Amino acid sequence: MLQVIPDPGFGIYIHWPFCKAKCPYCDFNSHVRDRVEHDRWRAALVQELDHYADATTGRRVTSVFFGGGTPSLMEPATVGAVLERIAARWTVGDDLEVSLEANPTSVEADKFRAFRAAGVNRLSMGIQALDDTALKFLGRQHSAAEATGAIALAARTFPRFSFDLIYARPGQSVAAWEAELTQALDHAVGHLSVYQLTIEEGTAFFPLHARGDLVLPDEDLAGDLYEATQSLLDRAGLPAYEISNHARPGEESRHNLTYWRYGDYVGVGPGAHGRLTLDGEKFATRAHRAPEIWLERVERDGHGAAAPEPVARESRGSELLMMGLRLREGVARARLVEETGRDLDGLVDPAALERLVAGGFLEVGKDTLRATHEGRQRLNAVLGALLA
Repeated sequence: MLQVIPDPGFGIYIHWPFCKAKCPYCDFNSHVRDRVEHDRWRAALVQELDHYADATTGRRVTSVFFGGGTPSLMEPATVGAVLERIAARWTVGDDLEVSLEANPTSVEADKFRAFRAAGVNRLSMGIQALDDTALKFLGRQHSAAEATGAIALAARTFPRFSFDLIYARPGQSVAAWEAELTQALDHAVGHLSVYQLTIEEGTAFFPLHARGDLVLPDEDLAGDLYEATQSLLDRAGLPAYEISNHARPGEESRHNLTYWRYGDYVGVGPGAHGRLTLDGEKFATRAHRAPEIWLERVERDGHGAAAPEPVARESRGSELLMMGLRLREGVARARLVEETGRDLDGLVDPAALERLVAGGFLEVGKDTLRATHEGRQRLNAVLGALLA
């Protein structure tokens, strides 16, 4: 029987870099500005799309993702203009997935209907917690009541929606997290993302953590919180299809699957990255991070991107494994051959692979390499050993 290799698709990511406030845990390319010239930004995003369309003629777009920052601060007309240009420059199907990240403040929630009319058919909301004290700690601008109200509005407005939660917060017990997650399941329909709080350099939390003023759950408790998450969501019919993402079958984020399956995608906007296969070679693309400099470069040159950088075949194999092993389905070995010309031989340490299989962290099949449940929980360590 021939192996069926999932189609990774071809995605377009649009980065909107502005937020109302910078969350203390966030290390994304996001910025607070008193004023944004929406007409200039709309024109620039469309112009950079044209730059990439010229290089990828004939591709069929399977997903569009507006991320940030806070894309729900965009004018809906900007979303409409971007989607109109994508449809004009690439082939798109009736099943195109169009996702937009949103915050559940009342001002932004009022725009949900306008975003739906502009073409968004999947909303991804940054809820992060369903407790007002936790929301204040996380620097969020909404209350728990606003969060549940926005979720209800999203359910009435969009065919598909998801929301995010953050766990392993200071002082959080397994029982408290299970209660919060159970409450979330009263609202989650098809998709839920749950992320463990991590401390990243450059964030407001980083110096607090370094001084000992912010203490996260220890490794054992963090593991218990992870296991409780998997167990509860499995029983609710939302198994993990990726380390932090849970969905009912068929409700997975197609755009994020393109990343994890190592498909091609265009990245538009300040700091946006992309991966494009051109004439059989894989290239990494990236745009200037600073919003104002990116905007000036687009207006001057037609794009704000640096020169594309070739991705060596060995690096392609490592990237594919780092992304694909996050998925429950694992990595199709035929994709390794397609990207690198080689199977596992020559791409991974064979002794380490044997040890990881014997330890119950990886499974090697005729067609697939996948991380087990235990392996996905410890994936950074697994990858460190495998790709050393």
